[in-house]
This record gives sequence, C-alpha cells and structure tokens, in this order.
Amino acid sequence: MANLTREETMDLIAEVLEVYPEKAKKDRAKHLAVNDQSIEQSKKCITSNRKSLPGVMTVRGCAYAGSKGVVWGPIKDVIHISHGPVGCGQYSRAGRRNYYVGMTGVNTFGTMNFTSDFQEKDIVFGGDKKLAKLIDEIEGLFPLNKGITIQSECPIGLIGDDIEAVSKKKAKELEKPIVPVRCEGFRGVSQSLGHHIANDAIRDWVIGNRDGDDSFPTTPYDVAVIGDYNIGGDAWASRILLEEMGLRVVAQWAGDGTIAEMELTPKVKLNLIHCYRSMNYISRHMEEKYGIPWMEYNFFGPTKIAESLRKIAAFFDETIQAGAERVIAKYEAQHAAVIAKYRPRLEGKRVMLYVGGLRPRHIIGAYEDLGMEVVGTGYEFAHNDDYDRTIKDMADSTLLYDDVTGYEFEEFVKRIKPDLIGSGIKEKYIFQKMGIPFRQMHSWDYSGPYHGYDGFSIFARDMDMTINNPCWGKMTAPWLVEEEAQAQPLRARA
Repeated sequence: MANLTREETMDLIAEVLEVYPEKAKKDRAKHLAVNDQSIEQSKKCITSNRKSLPGVMTVRGCAYAGSKGVVWGPIKDVIHISHGPVGCGQYSRAGRRNYYVGMTGVNTFGTMNFTSDFQEKDIVFGGDKKLAKLIDEIEGLFPLNKGITIQSECPIGLIGDDIEAVSKKKAKELEKPIVPVRCEGFRGVSQSLGHHIANDAIRDWVIGNRDGDDSFPTTPYDVAVIGDYNIGGDAWASRILLEEMGLRVVAQWAGDGTIAEMELTPKVKLNLIHCYRSMNYISRHMEEKYGIPWMEYNFFGPTKIAESLRKIAAFFDETIQAGAERVIAKYEAQHAAVIAKYRPRLEGKRVMLYVGGLRPRHIIGAYEDLGMEVVGTGYEFAHNDDYDRTIKDMADSTLLYDDVTGYEFEEFVKRIKPDLIGSGIKEKYIFQKMGIPFRQMHSWDYSGPYHGYDGFSIFARDMDMTINNPCWGKMTAPWLVEEEAQAQPLRARA
C-alpha cells in the first residue's frame, strides 16, 4: 500500500476514534497525531505522560515495573527484595534478558526472586519486622551480596511500612547499602515514574558513597555507560566500540552493572546515556552536583553508530577523535556486506513500531540503513521531550500514537498494512495470528544483541528471517480475506 498523505492520515485517526464515546474520543484525539517535522515542540501536536483511560486496553507497566524491572533489577551483585505479595515479584523476575557475568546465587542475583510474600496479617499488622527478618536471612544465605534494595509494591504505600527506618538500621548493622525505593505500583501514570523514583533512590542512597575517596585512579578518558540494560548483550557490543576508540568505561549500568560502578560514576569525565527516558534524571543530577556533562548516543545501525562515535569523540582530544575514525573504518566492510546481503530483500518494506524507552526513535536509523521505512511509531510511557526527539526522525505525514489502545493499534495496522510490526509481547501473538510478520522489540525476541556493528548484523538477519519467512504465505491477513471475498463474485462472472 502507498504511503498515506497528511489528509489521509488525519482521516484515519478520525475514523478510528469514531467508536469511542464523546469524552473518550476527545481525550484519545490528543494522543494521536500526524507527524510534522517543522514543529519544534511536540506538545503542539501530541499529548503524553497522562493517565490511561479506564476501560481501554493499555500495555503500560507500573512504577514498580519501572524501578525493579528496569533501573534496579539488572544491578547484578545487589539483591532486590520485592516487598509485598509474591505476585509482583514473580512476574517481574528474569523478564528482560539482562545478561550478566557471574555465578547466580553466589555473587550475582539478577535472575533470582526475593519477596517478603505478604499475607493478610502483614497488611493488618505491618511488614516492618518481617522485612528486617528477611534481610537477616538474605545476609546469612547470600553473604557475597554487595547490598540490598527494597522495592515497594502497592500495599506498602497503603499501609505505611517504614522501609526507610528498616534500611537505615540494617545498613548500619551490615555495613553495606540497604536502599529503600518507594516505587509502589499505583504511583504516577506508568512505569516512567518508577524510573524517576529509582533514580532518586540512587541519588539519595548510593551515588555519593565515594565522595571524597581518592583511592580510585582516574584518566582523562573515563566514561560511564548509563541506561543500557544489556538486553541480549547490547551493552557488551557497545562497550567494544567505546574501548576500541580509546575510552575507558568505568561504569556500565544497569545491565551487567555493579553497585561499585554506580558509586564510581561521579569520577568520570562524561556520562553516555542510551535510554534517555529512564536515566536522564540521575545524569542531570550528576551534571548539577559534580559538573559531569552527559550526552545521548545511538548505536543502532551503522549510520547512527558513526554519528554517535563522532559526537562522543568531539568531547575529547584528537587522540579519541582519530580513534573514532579508526573504529568506523574498521567495521565499514563488515556492515557494507550486511547491507549488500539484506537490503535487496528488505528494500521498501514498511514498519510500524510501538515500544517503550528509546526504541521507537532509536531503531529508525537501523531500518533505514536496510532500505526500510518506519511509517508509524509510538511510545508506551513517553514524555513530550521524547516526542520532541522523534518528530525529526520520522517522515512528514506519518502516524504518531501515544499510549495507543489495543483497538487503535489493530485498526491502524489494518489500514496502513505494514510489512512488519515491532512491539511487545502483549501484542505479538495478536498480530501474528493476523498473518503479519512481528518482532518483539522489548527484548529482541530472544535474539540480540542489536547494538553496535556486530549487533547490526544480527538485527538485519532477524528482520529478513521474520519478513521473508515462508510461513506468512500460509496465513491470510484480515484485510486480504475481505479483498478476496469482494473479488470472488467478479471471478465467478468471468
């Protein structure tokens, strides 16, 4: 199907909204927009970071998910207690494929589940004593842990457990960080506030622990990688490039990260943020308190990788700038071969994205390197500064959708008819049953890494494997069923 014009995209939005009652229609219209690259501030065209409408299907997570599942959970040598009923902890365990090096249960704990397992009596009488006992048990069973976080679930905020008092007391006894995180799921409108709360906990309980400690030798080329969760090994692939250009990665968090690295971050010369949405808060704090500048980077696809390497290198001296050019040249033949192999098979294919964090805009360049076009994109929990960055990466008249409902997404797909959808696990099986090629772009559909030049090779292979899989020829998308039904009488008359 040809690309929609601006008027056709506006008509599509209006048509999809018709199903809603007037109040819901008015609200949802603010979250759906036609992209216009001339707009400098996205708030003039789309609304974000608002509560989801009751009664419509949303795929957002909660504040607890943002803290425990995203920011804190991948810190590998710290034990994260899900304080509350067992359910939240169980369903947040090991869901993100945050790869790490270490021996699970000995010195790393990322895929283990620790919960205070609240019962009715804990709701009535409080769980402070139970929490203190749990911390003692953890210390006895896992003595090599380097700290503990207390990730509050909804009941904690409702009954008023004093997790801060327990943390202070136990930190003094055990002589290690015990961090209370007030990330009860009901806080805020989505997991985004959980990111912010987790960043504030890092600020208040961790980041200043080594202030005044000069025992760590620094260099002019020290950097920290922040907001890379090492999905499928992404952070490792990125770190290779940074170190090859001559930088020293002092801290990498949260994926495969340690609490010591977090404590050392204030000593670096530059903070490199991969996921702006989840980690910009702590980076701004370090800029204000320690004078450490920060910048975003994008290591999806060779075009954006080269842009980011040069942008990073420009902060340093000629040695690093020459190193960046050397790295770009080193991998040129590799990614040129990937493009030569896969671009003829993917040229002109159209993609719709709906993911969280940074992916709805960062991945666009990688698709374009393969000759593909992103014709619709949106975020689960973005703020307007995310859309400010997105409108410049999307073509004019393409579709933007914020906190899109299940109904809206399906209807948009039926009309736009993309060749590929990149979204989350909740949407995967719906669209696959509709006969549409789909990639799970929260955790790379059990593949990866996708960052860096090595990751681009895997990304290209996976997109080709998905779109050109012969299984789709055995399935018929709903709009094709309708077209075939309409064509049937014509064939009969012929």
